[in-house]
Amino acid sequence: MDTVMLSRIQFASTTIFHYFFVPVSIGLALLIAIMETMYVRKGNEEYKRMAQFWGKLFLINFAVGVVTGILQEFQFGMNWSDYSRFVGDVFGAPLAVEALAAFFLESTFIGIWIFGWDKVSKRVHLLSIWLVAFGTMLSAFWILAANSFMQHPVGFAINNGRAEMNDFFALITNGQLLVEFPHTVLAAYATGAFLVTGISAYKILKKQDVSFFKKSFQIAAIVGIISSIGVAVAGHAQAQYLVETQPMKMAASEGLWGKSGDPAPWTVWANIDPEKQESTGEFQIPYMLSFLSYSKFSGEVKGMLELQAEYEQTYGPGDYIPPVRTTFWSFRIMVLAGTLMIVMGMYAMYLMWRKKMDRPNTWFMRFMLWGILLPPIANTAGWVMTEFGRQPWTVFGLMTTEDSVSPNITSGQVLFSVISFTAIYAILGLVLIGLFMKVIKKGPYAMDNDHGDSHDPYNEEGAQ
Repeated sequence: MDTVMLSRIQFASTTIFHYFFVPVSIGLALLIAIMETMYVRKGNEEYKRMAQFWGKLFLINFAVGVVTGILQEFQFGMNWSDYSRFVGDVFGAPLAVEALAAFFLESTFIGIWIFGWDKVSKRVHLLSIWLVAFGTMLSAFWILAANSFMQHPVGFAINNGRAEMNDFFALITNGQLLVEFPHTVLAAYATGAFLVTGISAYKILKKQDVSFFKKSFQIAAIVGIISSIGVAVAGHAQAQYLVETQPMKMAASEGLWGKSGDPAPWTVWANIDPEKQESTGEFQIPYMLSFLSYSKFSGEVKGMLELQAEYEQTYGPGDYIPPVRTTFWSFRIMVLAGTLMIVMGMYAMYLMWRKKMDRPNTWFMRFMLWGILLPPIANTAGWVMTEFGRQPWTVFGLMTTEDSVSPNITSGQVLFSVISFTAIYAILGLVLIGLFMKVIKKGPYAMDNDHGDSHDPYNEEGAQ
C-alpha cells in the first residue's frame, strides 16, 4: 500500500480508538454531576457514593483518553503536512482554543473535584463537576468546529496558495457545526448512560449492592432514553443539511446511482456493486428518503452518477464517488444500533413506570449488559460514514486526501508507526479494561471495607 492509504489507515485506527473514550468522558461527567446534585439537594449520602464510584471510572477513562488524544494532533504534522500547510491557519484555531480553554477548564476543576471532598463547600464542589461537564462539552464544540470546516468550509479566503481565516464568527456558526454538535454530544450522553446501565445490570444480576445499582440504573436509563431520542432527531436535521452541502455523501449512503424518483424510497438493504455502478436486490421503504431529506413525503434525491458529472464540471476531471459499500453499510449499522438503544431505553422506562425494577427480567438485564457495546458501535459507524463519505476530499471542494499527505514520508515509515501505535493502543486498552474491572469488582463500598466496616445493607438486600 502507498503512503496515502497507510496514512489513512493510521489516522482512522488511532482516531477510532481515541473516540472510544471521548464520549464516555462526556457522558459520565454529566451523570456524575446529576448524581452529586441529588446529593446536595437531598442530603442522601448514597448519591454522594454514586458520584464517587462512577467518578473513579470517569477519571480512569479521562486519563487514557488524554494519552490517546495527544497523538491525534501530532499526526497532522507527521503524516499530513501538506494539509496542515494549506489549512493550518483555519483548522489550527479551534484546536488551539480547545487546548488552551476547554481542556484546561476540565483539568483545573477535575483537580478540585478529586481533592475537594470535605475541603470546599458542597456547592463549590458541585459547581466544579458541573464545570468539568461543561468543559467536556466545550472541548467537543471546538473539535467539531474544526471537523465541520472540513465538511463545509466557511470563513476563509485563499491567499498565497493557503486557506486563511477571515471570519472567525462564520467558523463557529457553520451550519454543519450547528447540526453536528448536538448529534455528537447527545450520542456521548447516551454512551455514558448505557455504560452505567450496563455495569449496573451486571451488578444487579450478580446480586451485589443491588439498591445502589438500581438507583444508578434508573438515573442513567432516563438520561439514556432522552439522549437516544435526541440523537435521532438531531441526526434527521443533519441528514437534511447533508442533502444541501454534501449530496454525494447522501447518495452514497443510499447506494443511489441514478435519481431516486419522487417520492424517494429509503433503502434498507441492497447489494452494492461499485464496478458496475448499480445496486440490486433492494428492500425499500416508500417515501422515507424524501422525508429524511426534506421532512415531507415527496422530493427527489440526486444520484451519484449525476453528481459525478456536476463535480467534474465544477472541480475538473476525477473520481468523486466515495467508497459506496462502506458509506452505505456504516450508515445502516449506526441506525440499527441507535434504534436498539431507543427500544431498550423505552423498555427500561416501562419497567420503572410499572414499578417492576424490584423484579427485573433477567434476560433484559443481560441485554442491557451487552447494550454497553451499542453506543461505541453507533459512534464508530457514524464517524466512518461521515469521513469515508467525504472522500476523495480532505476539505470538501478545496483539497483532496491524496494532496494532503506529507511528501517526504515513506510507506515503510508509516507502516512501522501503524504497527507500533496499534500495539501501544492495544496495551492501553487492556490496562483500561483491567482497571475498570478492578473498580467494578470492588464495588462502591470498597473504601468502607478497606477500613474494616463490613456493614452493607445494600449487599444484604441483594442477598435476600
